[in-house]
Amino acid sequence: MPEEPVVVVGAGVAGLAAAVELAARGRAVTVLERGSTPGGKLREVEIDGRRLDAGPTVLTLRGIFDDLFDVAGTRLEEHLSLTPVSVLARHAWGPDAQLDLHADPERSREAIGLFAGAAEARRYTAFLTRSRHVYETLEASFIRAPAPSVAHLVRHAGLRGLGALAAISPFRSLWSALGDHFHDPRLQQLFGRYATYLGSSPYEAPATLMLLAHVEQAGVWLVDGGMHRIAQVLAQLATGLGATIRYAAEVRTIEIERGASRAAMLTSGERVAASAVIVNADASALGNGSLGAMAAAAAPAVPVAARSLSALTWNIVAQTEGFALSRHTVFFSSDYRREFEDIFRRDSLPTEPTVYVCAQDRDDLGRRSDTGPERLLCLVNAPPTGDRRPFTSAEIESCEQRTFTLLERSGLRIRRTPERTAVTTPADFNRLFPGSGGSLYGRASHGWRASFQRPGVRTRIRGLYLAGGSIHPGPGVPMAALSGRLAAGALIADSASTRR
Repeated sequence: MPEEPVVVVGAGVAGLAAAVELAARGRAVTVLERGSTPGGKLREVEIDGRRLDAGPTVLTLRGIFDDLFDVAGTRLEEHLSLTPVSVLARHAWGPDAQLDLHADPERSREAIGLFAGAAEARRYTAFLTRSRHVYETLEASFIRAPAPSVAHLVRHAGLRGLGALAAISPFRSLWSALGDHFHDPRLQQLFGRYATYLGSSPYEAPATLMLLAHVEQAGVWLVDGGMHRIAQVLAQLATGLGATIRYAAEVRTIEIERGASRAAMLTSGERVAASAVIVNADASALGNGSLGAMAAAAAPAVPVAARSLSALTWNIVAQTEGFALSRHTVFFSSDYRREFEDIFRRDSLPTEPTVYVCAQDRDDLGRRSDTGPERLLCLVNAPPTGDRRPFTSAEIESCEQRTFTLLERSGLRIRRTPERTAVTTPADFNRLFPGSGGSLYGRASHGWRASFQRPGVRTRIRGLYLAGGSIHPGPGVPMAALSGRLAAGALIADSASTRR
């Protein structure tokens, strides 16, 4: 009889990467996706017949995808058209203070020198050196390891590497470490924003997150056709290798028998037998019993107080005036610390939010091919309270007013209308990603222990594996894809060991 397939629960980028890896290595794979399309957080919305990215907006660490396509016997550029950016983002503090950060560090150094002085430019160079050191110290020993472990990190470093581990400053906050490099508070604010890439506060996240500066310097790409194209292409690649993807197939429980996963039970009542199961969902969906009481032992639910950021977003098709947008523009609040205190301590929408705007019809230099209404994603950070205290319409409207007032103070006017605006709240994100509370990044990276508290790809249940942005090595499109590959690799290794 043919071997039962590996069942992958969820067709987010991690589940699709696992399916590609397994299918390329000759394993039968069935992906069960509750939605009608692949992608998970690589989602898009439609307004007036135009498709807009509603999740991640750039691709970094392209090499992770190059390796995945290579395993599948093809090349990434045969399936996706990528454009490298020269301007990473434009940053604004009101109408008169702007700074572009460039892919070329020398251009960034020059821009920082003009913006904040020669001494700050020199400190920026030292900051990049330090961020590269942090990344190189952690890449093999932690980021690409199948499970977070202090012991593994120390063993990999060896006696001579202990000094390097100490130098990455795991016990200091990112904000504190940034004070070593930048005396201008605006630059501390700019680079402190890296903590939000992992859904965290720069005042509580460890200094190791400065490695994200090196990640950006290693290359940032725009995906022609939108980020959702990545999910579409991975789905096509997986099915081309023989995997089956079933949409509108919501998993109700994972069947556990004699301490091992045996099947996935759908809400329709259908039982899908499995040789093993990879769950690409928020880890809390397992821990809180959403996939069955027996499967809850696979991963603990993230405590509410430890959840990472959610978001309040507006996808808009509208005419813009005034401020010269780049593809990515960040408008900073005047009280950064208050913003994170509002979110993490008061469970409230920020009094004055920092606003990210992605102008999806512009290139990184801000150029457009037409002058009509353009596609925008506007995002502010929000607390992950979608499952226990959804915000009222009055609270949402108040935050919206504060958000677009800040943009207007900076010179940006967006001629928006309700019929051309799609709003997504923390409660909406909780519905999209059950068990999360609206948290978009799993556990917040607060304190040095947080990174080691994320589940690894293996669980205590035989044949049950985890993948996705809420588990190790963490959130973001490339990290999610890497987690899928790590889960597939662990499954294959365990299968070989069992056979022997």
